Amino acid sequence: MSWFNFSWQNFLFSFLALSFEGLPFVLYGSLLSGLIAAFVPSKVITGILPNNRILATLASGLLGILFPVCECGIVPVIRRLLNKGLPLSCAVTFMLASPIVNPIVAFSTFAAFRGQSPTLVMLTRIVIGYIVAVLVGLIAGTRKPEEILRSGVVGTPARKRLAFSLAPFIDNPKAGGLKEKSIGAIRLACEDFLDTSLYFILGAAVAATFNTAVDQQVILPLASSNTLSTAALMLFSAVLTLCSTSDAFIAATFASFPMVARIAFMVFGPMFDLKLFFLYSVLFKKRFVGSLAIGLFFIIGIICSLLLPFLYASYGF
Repeated sequence: MSWFNFSWQNFLFSFLALSFEGLPFVLYGSLLSGLIAAFVPSKVITGILPNNRILATLASGLLGILFPVCECGIVPVIRRLLNKGLPLSCAVTFMLASPIVNPIVAFSTFAAFRGQSPTLVMLTRIVIGYIVAVLVGLIAGTRKPEEILRSGVVGTPARKRLAFSLAPFIDNPKAGGLKEKSIGAIRLACEDFLDTSLYFILGAAVAATFNTAVDQQVILPLASSNTLSTAALMLFSAVLTLCSTSDAFIAATFASFPMVARIAFMVFGPMFDLKLFFLYSVLFKKRFVGSLAIGLFFIIGIICSLLLPFLYASYGF
């Protein structure tokens, strides 16, 4: 019997089910990101942080609750905040935590894992995402900004898409009225949705193929080990480049893998994948980006493959 047996009927059924479940969250996240970019000045975000660096870093990991931005739109936001004087440790923490520690992702994760202890999965994902983001942010804060940031990042206005959509009036309440800002927010939301939905659809297609065409017996040796399955799904999440608002729907379909591996998939992917490698390189030096990838891989891998099994033993995962 072949290990690969593709059927269009089974593929389309699985693909459409994933798409109809996940795309509404992508749309909602894109709209919210555009509204935040247009109507929430950077000083509002920086003004609520404590003066103490450690406390500010801890608080930065929770900013996504008030200002939820997925990883697809976080880099322009972080650049604006760095230009407004946000400490480096806070910027890195917010950048890594916001795609996970936010209400949209919490709700989508709960919805995706219905029937699979959704509350436990949702809380575990958020807690691990927060801990890892704060830890990496505090480490980054021990370095000088010029050692990590690319030259010209601070003090140079962000361009890219924002130059077309929002640059004339971002962080400038006197520039542009409600109509102009609303149009700019919708433009940015549309661009975010098109970019993000493309990655999601590709990921849904890969996941549907994997679940309907690949003989699951082939991957059982890999899925039977917490360490190997965790590493495999983290690498898979980096390649799929999904959005954090919808990746839980893909992770929930990997029933052959342990829950700890699927949580690693949902934590590592929003913090680092192929698209983020290029986006991070806009802000940070390549050496830091490479170190960030390796550090996140090992920290998340150790937590999920070695520590979580003890926590989940009583739940039968």
